[in-house]
Amino acid sequence: MKLGQLNIFPLTDGRFRLDGGAMFGVVPRVLWEKCCPADEYHRIPLSLTCLLIQAHGKNILVDTGLGSKNDKKFDRMFAVEQTPSLHDSLRNLGLSPNDIHLVINTHLHFDHAGGNTLRDEGGQTIPTFRKAQYLVQRGEYEDAIQANERTKASYRQENFTPIWESHQWEFLDGDTEWFPGISVVVTPGHTEHHQSVKIESEGHTAFFLGDCIPTVSHLPLPYIMGYDLFPLQTLETKRWILDRAYEEGWLLIFEHDPRIEMGYVHKDLEGKYFLKPAVEARPA
Repeated sequence: MKLGQLNIFPLTDGRFRLDGGAMFGVVPRVLWEKCCPADEYHRIPLSLTCLLIQAHGKNILVDTGLGSKNDKKFDRMFAVEQTPSLHDSLRNLGLSPNDIHLVINTHLHFDHAGGNTLRDEGGQTIPTFRKAQYLVQRGEYEDAIQANERTKASYRQENFTPIWESHQWEFLDGDTEWFPGISVVVTPGHTEHHQSVKIESEGHTAFFLGDCIPTVSHLPLPYIMGYDLFPLQTLETKRWILDRAYEEGWLLIFEHDPRIEMGYVHKDLEGKYFLKPAVEARPA
């Protein structure tokens, strides 16, 4: 779709499932299951939505999904369905990985940075986007390479160390405008240095949320993932985003909602936020 003078394309790397209780933290199942029915393994469906921004003659990719390096055990555990994959999604737009100029990672968890790298025919792990710079917050990278017992399951070194070896990382220290109208905004809570992407053109604003508000069902302020390392920070980050999105008419883009890719927030008579969809996700 057009956003002022810019083009934005929600892309998909397929779908997967995560434990519903972990996705909603302290919210009781009797509440969250109304909007997100679980399967027999208590998992709920989630999308793997990435974003392509075409601006200033550049192809900018935000997050890269799960990628293609996972084994059958992983795919079974997370019920992975990559039809289509991110590569297929790019191909449908007439693009290949070599056409990407910039990759922005909101953070380095495996479902957001897995497609950063791939295995070549010799089994070596190499950057997927050989001609691109990769952007992430410096603190996020440092936390990823020094992952502890609480975080190491989410951080897979093969998704980011090959990019260091190929000298393609650009590390950021706080909010940064990289191109005119293309900015990263630190949105802490899920991780300490999680960042979202703000896109502005001709008075229009879109905001790619990453994992600070992963699905439309997470719009209520207390609906915070058990995966979040700093849930009280998540609470304040969500409050800040939703207030501004409502006041300034931002288009919010959701990374993990299986039904709705983007929309605008409104308030009901009780002051609670709800979403009016702009684009519904493609059916599985």
